[in-house]
Amino acid sequence: MTHNREDRPGRVLVTGATGFLGRAVVNELTARGRPVRVAVRHDPGDWPAGVDIAVVGDLGPDTDWSAALEGIDAVVHCAARAHVLNETATDPLTVFRRANAEAAVHLGRQAAQADVRRVVFISSIGVNGRETHGVPFTAHDAPAPHSPYAVSKHEAEQGLTAVAAETGLEVVTIRPPLITGPDAKGNLGTLARWIGRGLPLPFGLVNGNRRDLVSRDRLAALISDCLDHPAAAGQTFLVSDGAPVSTRGLLLDMAAAMGTKARLIPVPPALLGSALCLAGKEAMRSQLLGDLEIDITHTRDTLGWRP
Repeated sequence: MTHNREDRPGRVLVTGATGFLGRAVVNELTARGRPVRVAVRHDPGDWPAGVDIAVVGDLGPDTDWSAALEGIDAVVHCAARAHVLNETATDPLTVFRRANAEAAVHLGRQAAQADVRRVVFISSIGVNGRETHGVPFTAHDAPAPHSPYAVSKHEAEQGLTAVAAETGLEVVTIRPPLITGPDAKGNLGTLARWIGRGLPLPFGLVNGNRRDLVSRDRLAALISDCLDHPAAAGQTFLVSDGAPVSTRGLLLDMAAAMGTKARLIPVPPALLGSALCLAGKEAMRSQLLGDLEIDITHTRDTLGWRP
């Protein structure tokens, strides 16, 4: 595989560009003066000036990326199946694998064939595990994915690493924790809606846990840095804002940002945890009551990056 174009930094293809993170990546790249093409299922319009649009249909192992990849220098792969709060699939792992692992590897192979230089793959801190117990996750930990989603992301990482070894494609992996920002998805979005409605929330005493988060715009900036940094190729980077918060602290911050007050009820965390487990909400219990600390030393030292 050869790279002899002289016009780099060149055009970037952003998949999942209509999503919560993808939109921020597009905005960050265009603000930096980078030419961008967005890959979308349907074009909603309202893109920054100069953005190319490629309609590619549904994400899967048979998606035809050839037209979208024409003339592309690098890819940011944000598209994924995620934030499934009420899973209806009878075999979630198979569905996640198709949309996340098989689709990513297929894109990687087509990117290599199209002489794309680098792919920045957005994975998940869930590849490291569900929660920490006094020792933060690092980029060098043995993977311990804890859910079908995290397993599919880990398999995507492995598949893209194999493609890189076979073809010379440069792959950069980023594993973010929960991403914050306006209109956040998943459980964070649910909490924001509850705060906005003034509902009482039983987290007034959940002030001892420590969870690392990352803001959407800060993550978008790191992604942009990883497109060209010479030391990034072949690396896995963990990312956070560098300031762990408790669930109580997070809710108070969210309410302040929304211009309202959080109604927090002082329920003992042990009682709350037991109730969530009895309700079959172990993942939610972990997110709301457990620790998830991230060591970003490798990211700082390799990229000279500061959150």
